Amino acid sequence: MPIVAPSLLASDFLRLGEESRMLNESAADWFHLDVMDGRFVPNISFGLPVISALRKTTTKTFDVHLMIEEPERFAEDFKKAGADILTVHLEACRHLHRNLQQIRSLGMKAGVALNPHSPVETIFDMLDDIDLVCVMSVNPGFGGQQFLPLALKKIRNLRKHIDDNKLSTLIEIDGGVTLSNAREIVEAGTHVLVAGNTVFGSVDPIATIKALKEC
Repeated sequence: MPIVAPSLLASDFLRLGEESRMLNESAADWFHLDVMDGRFVPNISFGLPVISALRKTTTKTFDVHLMIEEPERFAEDFKKAGADILTVHLEACRHLHRNLQQIRSLGMKAGVALNPHSPVETIFDMLDDIDLVCVMSVNPGFGGQQFLPLALKKIRNLRKHIDDNKLSTLIEIDGGVTLSNAREIVEAGTHVLVAGNTVFGSVDPIATIKALKEC
């Protein structure tokens, strides 16, 4: 079964407490929290105060995805806010290895996200230091985009390398995940499904999460 990580970016911000309760009652494994700065991506989402407030509502894993420049400036703050996994973008880090060391030294798991144009082979030499690779199957910055099929080849190549080298790195897919394509994504080698509109736009989010878990 895949790990299901509903993206709160697609939730109703006026009802965050209720949305959190729904996720707590569901089979969702993680909360996926997208932080955007309006610089690395052309949008601004939410930040530390919202994550701190949500942390009080659940014990589930907080999977925090930083779509921001200079993530090293804020790593300690996100740890204090409640992040369990902190993912930074390859494209935003001049010294990625140093960023990963910083995240792990703070007691969080370290993730690396790759934009659609970035080859997964770029990070093969660093996978010993990476707990999670987030393969972006859309261009980051906005929810509701269509899944880019090119991500499937990247997932297969990454999973083969992980398995061949007996690594424990998890593969996460983020962008355009639906009930129609989730099974193919999991069969390609994905461990973690991030789903935003598919979950929060559903008439029955709990049933939708259960269906994703069964892919």
